[in-house]
Amino acid sequence: MTLIPSISGIRGTIGGRSGEGLTPLDLVKFTAAFGTWALNQENISGARPVMVVGRDARVSGTLVDSIVCSTLNALGIDVINAGLATTPTVELAVTCSSAIAGIILTASHNPAQWNALKLLDRNGEFLSDRDGKQVLALAAAQEFEFAPADQLGTSVVKDFLPYHIRKVLDLPEVDREAIAVAGISVVVDSVNSVGGLAVPALLEALGVRQVVSLNGVPDGKFAHNPEPLPENLTELAGAVVENKADLGIAVDPDVDRLALVNQDGTFFGEEYTLVAVADYLLSGKGGNTVSNLSSSRALRVITEKHGGTYRATPVGEVNVVAGMKETGALIGGEGNGGIIFPALHYGRDALVGIALFLTHFVQCGKTMTGIKNELPFFEMAKKRIELPAGSEIDRVFTVIAQKYDSYPRITSDGLKIEFPESWVHLRKSNTEPIIRVYSEAHSFEEADRLGNQIVQEIRDFVKNC
Repeated sequence: MTLIPSISGIRGTIGGRSGEGLTPLDLVKFTAAFGTWALNQENISGARPVMVVGRDARVSGTLVDSIVCSTLNALGIDVINAGLATTPTVELAVTCSSAIAGIILTASHNPAQWNALKLLDRNGEFLSDRDGKQVLALAAAQEFEFAPADQLGTSVVKDFLPYHIRKVLDLPEVDREAIAVAGISVVVDSVNSVGGLAVPALLEALGVRQVVSLNGVPDGKFAHNPEPLPENLTELAGAVVENKADLGIAVDPDVDRLALVNQDGTFFGEEYTLVAVADYLLSGKGGNTVSNLSSSRALRVITEKHGGTYRATPVGEVNVVAGMKETGALIGGEGNGGIIFPALHYGRDALVGIALFLTHFVQCGKTMTGIKNELPFFEMAKKRIELPAGSEIDRVFTVIAQKYDSYPRITSDGLKIEFPESWVHLRKSNTEPIIRVYSEAHSFEEADRLGNQIVQEIRDFVKNC
């Protein structure tokens, strides 16, 4: 069993002992802490406080949902239950409902035995570091004040998906008419979660001619590993070719990540979802972009080609959003297929990503491989090193940084070294003696060679300590 409380939310495996897994007692404790925090942020003055709760389709979802909503009601908070809803749908629901906060019950791409509480502030955005630490402190103290019987909260159910889709279609950058006229064919893998409801509904609203659905029943019985990576999407790749479809679409269980498959069954690349959409948007009016330090350099190349400024932030959606607000970015996100389009909201959103990409696809008149071939080409290698317990990981970073002191280095999140045609990013785990090493170059062989070089240098240093 595993329980991992963090500033971005509470995740863990269902069951086990309290404090060691995501048990009913832990759900009550952390929900009460978050509800108390949210109430402390508001000057209620007569108005009933409202919070939005939504969930993905995991088999533990109904249990977690009932405990979370009842705990909020016990604090005197009214709940608008969005039911089966994507993460970006709940984010939008918070703001349109004038809610004091929101909770999304999803463990994102983690396997079925996991679940989590993703915590949103009144803007429908993930908590800042400061706010997250306050929630964890409240959970540790467990000094909650519950409402008397005549002040208990109530719960109502509301479907926000039609609102979300309408907001996407209303964007001037989304051309529904062009998509409908193009008569395209799409295969969708929704991995047996809320994408099975949301993605086909969006594609129908966009006028897509043919939609072939894989794993579309939202029963939480994931047909494969739910992370939308090439090795998990072989069924989708085969179905695109078999159905002679124009492209394939894959989302994760809470629909904040978007991966694409080319017409020939090859993978467009999760790093390139954001890059392609940015290329489309920036070609119209220019602008700035933001992604995290572990995302592809291709976004920077595209941004500068269109006359904009690119910024890299520490890993984490909240950090990317902060960077986007500071730079007034037109678009941003993460290299895992997460697109953030502020004209809609500040959150990763596969639905708006689909609508923007399909608009680009039909307007440019190229195949998927044709679009990919026109983008800057980079390949990434990802490695991890398990170090002996007690290793001085910060000292490792210092030594590697000194070795490459003639190159630009970024230390805001681990260590990133920028070479003329490549880069390497080292990040340490917060819970284990592990260093993750990401490297990127113009070929996988070069990226892999660079990653192996850094890994060996780290091992040599640790060995000689």
